[in-house]
Amino acid sequence: MNRFLSTLILFFIFAAHVNAQKTQVVLAQNSVGKLQESISKKEDTKKQLSIIGEGVKAIDAALKDKKTKNWPETWAIKSYLSSYVAVIDENEGNSNKYLDFAIRSLDTAKILDKFQANSELINAATYNINVKKLTEGNKAFNQSDFLAAFSILKDVSDYFPKDTTLAVNVALCAQKIQAYDEALTYFLRAKENGVKDAVVHQTIASLYASRFEQELAIKSLEDGLKLNPYHLFLTNDYINILLDNEKYDKANKAIENLLGTESRNSKLLYFLFGYLQQSKVKNYSIAEESYKRALTLDQNYFDALYQLALVYINNANDAIKQKNKQKYTSFINRAEFTLLRAHEININDLNTIQLLTEIYTRKSRLDKVQELKRKLNEF
Repeated sequence: MNRFLSTLILFFIFAAHVNAQKTQVVLAQNSVGKLQESISKKEDTKKQLSIIGEGVKAIDAALKDKKTKNWPETWAIKSYLSSYVAVIDENEGNSNKYLDFAIRSLDTAKILDKFQANSELINAATYNINVKKLTEGNKAFNQSDFLAAFSILKDVSDYFPKDTTLAVNVALCAQKIQAYDEALTYFLRAKENGVKDAVVHQTIASLYASRFEQELAIKSLEDGLKLNPYHLFLTNDYINILLDNEKYDKANKAIENLLGTESRNSKLLYFLFGYLQQSKVKNYSIAEESYKRALTLDQNYFDALYQLALVYINNANDAIKQKNKQKYTSFINRAEFTLLRAHEININDLNTIQLLTEIYTRKSRLDKVQELKRKLNEF
């Protein structure tokens, strides 16, 4: 009988201990409910921290028990309460301490929660942790600590993939630390989620070009121009990359479409259109007209003057072949006049001096030839 009573007493003591630890988990669960109610009422931080304090005390007691410390809800509650402290506590040291608690508790909760019975608490804790990380990442970004900012913000962007501003900031950090593949990944994420910023599309194209993926670079600029029609820098990059890749027909069409619609950039567009006509299409009359239009917008446009002179020299050479002396004289005189204007604008340009020397040699103006040769020797 005495042995039976002893066993019975031990059973009740054990049961009381288990119930006590279970009660601690229940108390913590009640604190979660109180906190959520407090949040909905928009009560102040002090009140919310007081509620959390009660819950943390209860859950820490439950974590000391061999049985309840293996319950997934114990760790899920610990993570959720700790993550909320990390978000709202203005004491940076305390906030960071609870962030660490939240992350470690969340990892354990995920491992133990095999049946996903605590998914709401786990999801809420994950959200809070990322909100806190976002604050820390932005702080590092603003302090130009781009390595730390990238390390933190890339995970946050993976959690909030639709946030285009966040994706762009991660990409900018990646660029700063020369992680260009990562930069492209996050700029593309921003693009895929609807960012319209012309600089983003321009940068994506530049990153593709650096990887020698020219077709993707061209496509990126075309996408950017659809969202930002006639954008000055996008337009320049688009036409230049087409020219670099010898897509002259496409470049010519792009310039034709832009002429007359982009007043700020018309000077350059007329010049590029003339250059294409001159060097690729061999239509010198249209090239001449295009350079002249560029010069009506800027009479000191050196490049247009130089190329226009080349058109006149080419026409003069054709006139020689045709044995048309009058036509030759007309064009060589135009070339001389145009080159003199170019020389006044840029007196140190060697190509201009050499062309003038050639023209004066043809004209047997030896005094001018000697003068120009002296200038060449000065360089």
